[in-house]
Amino acid sequence: MDQTIALNAVSIGPLRAAKPADVDSLLDRVFGADRRRRTAYRIRDGMTAIDDLSFAAFDRGGALVGSLQCWPAALDGEVPVILVGPVAVEPALQREGIGRAMMDRMIAAADYLGSDPLVLIGDPEYYGRFFGFESHWTREWTVPGPVERRRLLARVPEGITLPAEGHLGPRR
Repeated sequence: MDQTIALNAVSIGPLRAAKPADVDSLLDRVFGADRRRRTAYRIRDGMTAIDDLSFAAFDRGGALVGSLQCWPAALDGEVPVILVGPVAVEPALQREGIGRAMMDRMIAAADYLGSDPLVLIGDPEYYGRFFGFESHWTREWTVPGPVERRRLLARVPEGITLPAEGHLGPRR
């Protein structure tokens, strides 16, 4: 699953091909320098991104223009899930399909690998419509920080159920 796919003038490949400093710089431009205070950072505190589910977008010159990271997380420390995000695209290139291409690539990899359920904090109209994420799984979950309830979403493989209640945090 390491091949690179092209989206117009952008290629999607493994995140490990990007320099960590470039990823941090992109995330600062997209989400602000205070991004580490967000709830999603608390959910994945101390975890290392999942290499097989983390992707980057590069322009023809090799510059990083997008990144998507996935992290091990758990509900009540016992039920494994994967936290998706951040999904970041260079501001000047947003709405060009780069984020969607990275999400498609990650979901294909997750499905291929038979991964744990995917969880994210994001726009339900977008992530529900295009990727099958739903809030009904997460209605009674708690997280280590503020969250707009309708934005806590899960994509659960067929045949798997998740507890209706629990606390989402790092996988230990």
